Amino acid sequence: MDTLAILDFGSQYAHLIADRIRRLKVHSEIFPADVPPEKLKSMKGIILSGGPQSVHAEGGLKCDPAIFDLNIPVLGICYGHQVMNHLLGGRVQTGKVGEYGKATLHVHDLNNPLTQGLDAEEPVWMSHFDEVVAIPETAKALASTDDGQYPMVDFGKNRWSIQFHAEVTHTPHGMKILDNFLNICEAKREWSMDRFLELKIKEIQAQARGKKVFLLISGGVDSTVTFLLLEKALGNDRVYGLFVDHGLMRKDEGASVKQLLEKIGVKNLRVYEGANEFIGALKEAYDPEVKRRIIGDKFLEVQRHVTKELGLNPDEWLLGQGTIYPDTIESGGTKHADKIKTHHNRVPEIEELIRQGRVIEPVKDLYKDEVREVGEKLGLSPDMVWRHPFPGPGLGVRCLCVKEPSPLANAEKLEQEIDAFLVKNSTPLLAKILPVKSVGVQGDVRSYRHPVVLSGQAEWSQLEAISPMLTNRFLDLNRVLLFLGQGRVDTVRSLPNFITKERLAVLQEADAIVNQMLFEKNLLRDIWQFPVVLLPLEINERPGETIVLRPVSSTEAMTANFYPMDKTLLHDLTQKIQALPGISAVLYDITNKPPGTIEWE
Repeated sequence: MDTLAILDFGSQYAHLIADRIRRLKVHSEIFPADVPPEKLKSMKGIILSGGPQSVHAEGGLKCDPAIFDLNIPVLGICYGHQVMNHLLGGRVQTGKVGEYGKATLHVHDLNNPLTQGLDAEEPVWMSHFDEVVAIPETAKALASTDDGQYPMVDFGKNRWSIQFHAEVTHTPHGMKILDNFLNICEAKREWSMDRFLELKIKEIQAQARGKKVFLLISGGVDSTVTFLLLEKALGNDRVYGLFVDHGLMRKDEGASVKQLLEKIGVKNLRVYEGANEFIGALKEAYDPEVKRRIIGDKFLEVQRHVTKELGLNPDEWLLGQGTIYPDTIESGGTKHADKIKTHHNRVPEIEELIRQGRVIEPVKDLYKDEVREVGEKLGLSPDMVWRHPFPGPGLGVRCLCVKEPSPLANAEKLEQEIDAFLVKNSTPLLAKILPVKSVGVQGDVRSYRHPVVLSGQAEWSQLEAISPMLTNRFLDLNRVLLFLGQGRVDTVRSLPNFITKERLAVLQEADAIVNQMLFEKNLLRDIWQFPVVLLPLEINERPGETIVLRPVSSTEAMTANFYPMDKTLLHDLTQKIQALPGISAVLYDITNKPPGTIEWE
């Protein structure tokens, strides 16, 4: 089978590139960036992935320049673009303004083998701060952006590089660019999902080696597909499901999940009521990473308790998990990748079990939409396949906690600078920086910074343009919100608090209103995910806490756009939430990914 080599520079995107290549029906293999060139001689092509580093940093990852002399087509993407220019005689330097999110590519040469089928102007997705400021004398610039002169370069001898991410769905014609590269490589199109399932079933049988599998199942599509895939490979007498109702679920979700699992024929199922244990363990936990570790460790503690109660011999069982690839990469799962957030299925104890070969994760190399495709092939109904993703830690990472107020030191000065920038860009909005922080990802690196909330009236098109401009230029920010109340955000008071049943009940009610609306308006496919977040903030002296609405459109969760909801529908939704007891204000998250992760923590 023809194979492409993908060199991993510690990016979130190396495996996403592999995913996109296999969607074009070509097999690929991921290698570390420093792979010896002789190991690549049999490859049909080489792709250099993105990465969170600088080519000028001490110890910065490079590849052996000899790979460019193998007479094999090469494509550099993002950091790979910078590495190629750096090694082949161009010049890379730290930019004055980073590019995160949407940009417009102005294509100057539409007849190049890599640009076949593109338009003169193409929307693309950027995530970088360093930039190429000069290319080798023998190279040719194929395009430019408003903030960059060399985002697409032809070096000759079947070598190209691009600064933007062609592999994400938010570069609409990115797949065309990759398809063009595969044509250049003359790679045979032989990969298929049916072939994947055939090989995966054999792989499960080989890994299990006669053992049984104890699976933590949540009712979400990932763990449900995993359960069915394990049953298909091993038989239902060798797969046992544990559903833990940890009290951090949506309103009445525990009962509905049990019904769904029974409906699809899950027989070996144990339900564990653990709300008091989980919520109690989170008492006085504030940091998002601490909360995630507590929840992940508690899952394992429950699993050990249940296996002991059932008299199961640990030597005869493997731990099954519905891990998908974004879980791994956001947890820093590749050799040089930055940790964005620790997923509950990647806490240290799980990592140790993986090293011991005691964990089985059949869909760990797939993305959400691919898992859904597998689910359809295994006979799952559309209502199961298209359930909205819900994080393993549940509302535990949507209920923000504050030990003490954490205002930005220079907030007032920065607000004045932002207001001036908004005026300069003819945007009738006013800024207020909130005294909380959220997790983000910028240039493939984790950020933990403050959000800014904008007050005033603006069209979605204006907000789509201004949001990335603010996070690109004001580095203390990684998230932009819109105030959905009357007037402006004048005063903000922090309400130090940890997770309690009372706070969760407020969040569950707001979340239930949102999910009812999604169902009634048939938006479950238009809006890929809709986190509802509770902030311990009182706004404009109205008693209660603040709700953030975070609807996004995405495919694989590696990138996402905020969803511009119909204004009338949004007004009605806001009124219903605002009428709930304990709600001070409602905000709307208008941040793309990057720079803001889909979840706040």
